[in-house]
Amino acid sequence: MLDRFSIKIIRSPLALLAAGIDKLGVTANQTTLFGFGIGVLAFPALYFTHYDLALILILLNRLCDGLDGALARRQGITDAGGFLDISIDFLFYSLIPFGFVVANPEQNAVAGAFLIFSFIGTGSSFLAFAVMASKRGIENPIYKNKSLYYMSGLTEGTETIACFVAMCLMPQYFATIAIVFGIACWFTTVTRIYSGFQTLK
Repeated sequence: MLDRFSIKIIRSPLALLAAGIDKLGVTANQTTLFGFGIGVLAFPALYFTHYDLALILILLNRLCDGLDGALARRQGITDAGGFLDISIDFLFYSLIPFGFVVANPEQNAVAGAFLIFSFIGTGSSFLAFAVMASKRGIENPIYKNKSLYYMSGLTEGTETIACFVAMCLMPQYFATIAIVFGIACWFTTVTRIYSGFQTLK
């Protein structure tokens, strides 16, 4: 829901940063993989309950996620790069709640499982429509510079990052945050399936 606004705010700073990194010969795909490596380090940080460190690693991962897109727009957007980026994004999104689960399974297991289950709904509806939109040549007027169709919803990247930040700042409320956000994700899933079906129909 908020991605269309946050993208406008961060696009110019990311473009400036990408211009400097591009001169060093760093590619968009390298940035994607580097960012994923940083994001994976959030898992042991969560496991050992170093929530401040986990928060920093999560934010660095998201910075790299925005930066790889800015680099791709300079170097040329490719299907391979878009595939790598979205695949790794969904792996990262599921890794963070899993980290909270292993840190405190007695309190967080059910809520964490529900949130990951909810991510399956948002992710599958998002990707399924993107495949069909590509097949039919349907373009998104809002996200024109993306390698695949980005279907909007109540919970998008910006909301997910805000959720992870809240979890790291208030880990004692992880279960509550996860359940509330999971419900919001299911609202996104239902509306995406309905609107996607009607569009394709």
